[in-house]
Amino acid sequence: MKTYLVGGAVRDRLLGLPPGDRDHVVVGQTPEAMLAAGFKPVGRDFPVFLHPRTGEEYALARTERKSGRGYRGFVVDSDPSVTLEEDLGRRDFTINAIAEDEGGHLVDPYGGARDLQARVLRHVGPAFVEDPLRVLRAARFMARFAPLGFEVAPETMALMRQMSASGELDALVPERVWQELSRALASPQPSAFLRTLHDSGALQAVLPEIEALYGVPQRAEYHPEVDTGAHIEMVCDMAAHLAPGDDTIGFAALTHDLGKALTPAEELPKHIQHEQRGVAPLLALCERLKVPAAHRELAVMACREHLNVHRLAELRDDTVHDLLARCDAFRKPERIAQLALVCEADKRGRGGMADADYPQGRELMRLHAAALAVRGADVAREGLEGPALGEALRKARIAAIRRARSAG
Repeated sequence: MKTYLVGGAVRDRLLGLPPGDRDHVVVGQTPEAMLAAGFKPVGRDFPVFLHPRTGEEYALARTERKSGRGYRGFVVDSDPSVTLEEDLGRRDFTINAIAEDEGGHLVDPYGGARDLQARVLRHVGPAFVEDPLRVLRAARFMARFAPLGFEVAPETMALMRQMSASGELDALVPERVWQELSRALASPQPSAFLRTLHDSGALQAVLPEIEALYGVPQRAEYHPEVDTGAHIEMVCDMAAHLAPGDDTIGFAALTHDLGKALTPAEELPKHIQHEQRGVAPLLALCERLKVPAAHRELAVMACREHLNVHRLAELRDDTVHDLLARCDAFRKPERIAQLALVCEADKRGRGGMADADYPQGRELMRLHAAALAVRGADVAREGLEGPALGEALRKARIAAIRRARSAG
């Protein structure tokens, strides 16, 4: 059985990155031969098997032919006559089209190793345009590899613009868009994902609420970067720095300023009540992409409350309590640390402020801890129940916040 290690495992080893999943291609075999050798079938659309001992994936070499619209419209041919070069030729980028035989020798018919050296993300061939998902994959790879100096090849960007203009991206299902977005937000440089989609014209198709922020001005004394789209890129990168790999924090950072796209032109560059305006488009985005509840809930909190957290020192004690209550922070206390991180990313995701201190985040958590220490049993008195008990608990927690501030 002729097998080759392919794809990300080869690419990441050549880049000196930690190894991930190991995928293999098998040349010259049939599904029956794989089953006879003890492999377990797992592929629905094409023959993929799990190794009986290692559990690693082994796929029969295959070609794909476009047969319909979208990323699912392909006819797969896994005949034993399909060569390794033909299998590699159907892949998206040259850096993913490198194979390694069992002796450790590279098979690299499309120059992937050269592009790794040059830090270039380049499509393999003209069939790239047949799969709209590849535009999102290009952007997501940039979120991961831009810190290493990677850029999208000009000819690949030209094809991505062509695909965006064709309307082919409309065939992407929400689950796949969310999968690529969440992985990008958990990458080291999410701004590269947004910028790649924006520059290729694809952001309007997949995240129109984010595209609408580009070109929207902000007050320069608070936002030296001025452009709201640029601010969102910076906030997402700061979130990735503060909470590496956390796409829940990343999604809240991405969406906290959606309301700025709805500011009336006569009010610009001010954005009065943008926190309230942003909730409706945020909820619409979450509904469309089927965003998980935990991501949605934190994002709504950050959208609605980030200015309140920024001016925490100006808020009355009861206003601080009510902010905490709106966030359901007494039943789900972990939310406040998350909210503080998103707000810190917002504050530091601005021109010249990457190293700024953010004492509001620490103070929010300190006041929350003081209020959280007050329990219902602490204020329960004979005859108090229902709303009366709830109001007594609220007053006790406000008093705890007041004492914490006085001792602060």
